[in-house]
Formats: sequence, C-alpha cells, structure tokens
Amino acid sequence: MPDQHHAMPAAELLALDRQHVWHPYGPMPGRQEPMVVSCASGVRLRLAEPSQGQDELVDGMSSWWSAIHGYNHPVLNEAVTDQLGRMSHVMFGGLTHEPAVRLAARLVEITPPGLEHVFLADSGSVSVEVAVKMCLQYWRSTGRPGKTRLMTWRGGYHGDTWTPMAVCDPEGGMHELWSGILPRQLFADVPPSGFDAPVDPAYVDHLRSLLSAHADELAAVIVEPVVQGAGGMRFHNPGYLRVLRELCDEYDVLLILDEIATGFGRTGALFAADHAGMAPDVMCLGKSLTGGYLTLAATLCTERVADGISRGAVPVLAHGPTFMGNPLATAVALASIDLLLGQDWQREVKRIEAGLEEGLAPARDLPGVRDVRVLGAIGVVQLTHEVDVAAATRAAVREGVWVRPFRDLIYVMPPFVTGDGDVARICRAVCAAAAEG
Repeated sequence: MPDQHHAMPAAELLALDRQHVWHPYGPMPGRQEPMVVSCASGVRLRLAEPSQGQDELVDGMSSWWSAIHGYNHPVLNEAVTDQLGRMSHVMFGGLTHEPAVRLAARLVEITPPGLEHVFLADSGSVSVEVAVKMCLQYWRSTGRPGKTRLMTWRGGYHGDTWTPMAVCDPEGGMHELWSGILPRQLFADVPPSGFDAPVDPAYVDHLRSLLSAHADELAAVIVEPVVQGAGGMRFHNPGYLRVLRELCDEYDVLLILDEIATGFGRTGALFAADHAGMAPDVMCLGKSLTGGYLTLAATLCTERVADGISRGAVPVLAHGPTFMGNPLATAVALASIDLLLGQDWQREVKRIEAGLEEGLAPARDLPGVRDVRVLGAIGVVQLTHEVDVAAATRAAVREGVWVRPFRDLIYVMPPFVTGDGDVARICRAVCAAAAEG
C-alpha cells in the first residue's frame, strides 16, 4: 500500500480524537484507545503505528458488514471517480439523474418479485424509519388508521434511530434504556435457533395467536430474515419467513424484511428471503449496497403499498433526506452490484463458509465456549460469558486480524474476496480471542 504523505502524527491525532471524537457505542472520552488506520487495500487495514507487533490487519468485519469487495477496489474507485467528474451531488426533489434511476431499476430486477418501487435513503436506520412510515401511512390512507403497532420477534436489531429502537429487543438489547418512552410494540418469542432445524409447530402457533389477537391494531410485522444480526447473531429456519408471509396475508398485516445486514449474498443467497422463496411487502437494504464505499440505503415496496399511499388524503410520502439519491453513492452501488453479480459470488461465499467451518471448529473445545455456528460468510463463536473486549481484541490483533466482539459474541463477516489463507488466519484470531476473552 502507498504511504500516506503529510499525515498527522498518530500520537497527536489520538490526542485530538480523545478530546473531541465520540465513537459508536462508547463514552466520552473513550475508555479504549482506537487504532489509527492510515489506508486500506484488499482485505488489509494499514495501521499508522504498529499494534501488538502488527502494522496491518486482515479485516474480519468488512467494516460492519459492508465492504464485501474489500478496500480500494479498482472497479469501484473508477465508478466514484467517473461520477465525481460529472457531479458529486444534486438535490432529488424535482430533479433526477441516471445513476439513481438505473440503481432503482436494478434493485427491482434482482430483489424478490413484487417489489416495484424504490425509496433511496442515506442509512439503514432511516430505511427502516421509511419502511414503517410507508406501512402506517398505507393503513391511514386506506381507511384503517387504528393499525398503528408493529410486531417483531425478540432478539432483533433494526438500527439506532427512534422507530428502529422500538423494534429492537427491549430486554438486554442496546436500547433497553429507552423502554417506557419508546412506542410499545408487540414482541413474539425469539425464533427457534438453527438454519437446518425443522420448523417448530408450537412456535408457528405462537405467531398465529399473536397475529390473530392483534390484527386490528397491527400495521406490519418487521423481522431480520434468517440471520438476526447485532441482537445476537442467531440463525433460524427460513421456513418461518414463509409462515409469516402466510399469516400476514391471512390477517391483513404488512410484512417488512430488514435485509440491511443479510442482503447481497452474505448468507449464501443473494437475499435472505430467497432461502424461503418468498417476498415481503417492504424490504430494507443498506450496508453492502455500495460495497462499503458510501452511506446509502433503500426501501423497496410493492405496488399495493405505493398505490394505497398515493390514493390517500395526503397522497405523498412526506420524507426526503437532503442527500437522497446521491449520485456518487448510487453510481458506486450500481458498480458494486454489477461486480458482485458478474462473478461466481456463490462459489466464493461457499468457499469462505467451508473455511470458517474448518477454522472455527477448534473453538468448540475451548473452555467458556457455548456455541460455534457458521452460515454463508458469517462465523460466530458464542461464549458462556460477556467478552472481555479489550483482551479479545488484543489477542486477535496479535494474530494480525481485526474483529469487533460484543456481548458474549466473537464473530466475523469477512469480505468475499478474502483468500483461503486469510480466512484461516481470521479463524486462528477468533480462537485466540475466545481463549483470552
């Protein structure tokens, strides 16, 4: 990687960081000193100063699950550079442009059938806000304003803005602080664990009983399909999605799938809904939509939802982020999708899955490990106790790998371009982190 010229000395930068910069999910000032990344290429993060004897780290996190093609990719760089020479931004109110239009058409083409309309937002949380607003306004516009609540299952995570917090797990989740202030939603039990575990008829009955009892007040059911991410990294049988689709149809409730973390191949299917062969009324996309280059999200909906809103007394969806449809972001999103679908991405994800299965297997024999599970390019080691994040991070960095544990989980979501040797290295780092964390 090229050296970064005229960079601020790391010590000076860290002093300013500690004084002024509020990092995610941390206090102010922070209790743990972050590592300074000077540049990145492929799957490697170059550090401004060595840490634990390492001057670069293999990224096991895809920068919070977004950088599926790695860093500094020439195809994506070219897409941004080319668009930058045309225009970096233009407002989307009353104007449009080719990258946004082409992206919307591409998303309609590749997502499950029936999703025909695309609202472009600038973060995953906002896409969930938009999805919920769509559903609430649909019922208000079609003469059923009493349908205002949301149903989800426990163990979920949908973002950090207000409405998404209301459908995150209210007990033990990151947003427990706000219980009693957030709108009270309806929570089903955590779905039974195991991608390959048979569908549990008792759990199906549980879902049915809740929907039947609350159908008149429910606007939508919202869930993360197949993989519950930041709420606990749990996997469930795709059959529960088919069950939800049938129940929502039966009781006249809309269904939102939050595919922000699972979209674009992470689980081994292009979208997690594809595992179940079903389609929601509304779908949220984000994270790897742009290959990790720029923040962008999308909320897709069916003709029924869009038509219902547009026939109402207020026939507009009153939402419009300033950077909605940003040309740079939509151009690189198009390039990222074409890059993904222009290769045998399923083979690459299966290769990573096999490497994670093999490399994480030894963790099952470590003391304090409760479970090891792998699905697609996702590997999870669950401990019997809270992770000592500082100790686990140090152990992984000594192995030359960046991970970001939380709660009782040490997990990885490597970029799809991660080679077999680096997948093995990531696994060694996770095992080391589990042994020390």
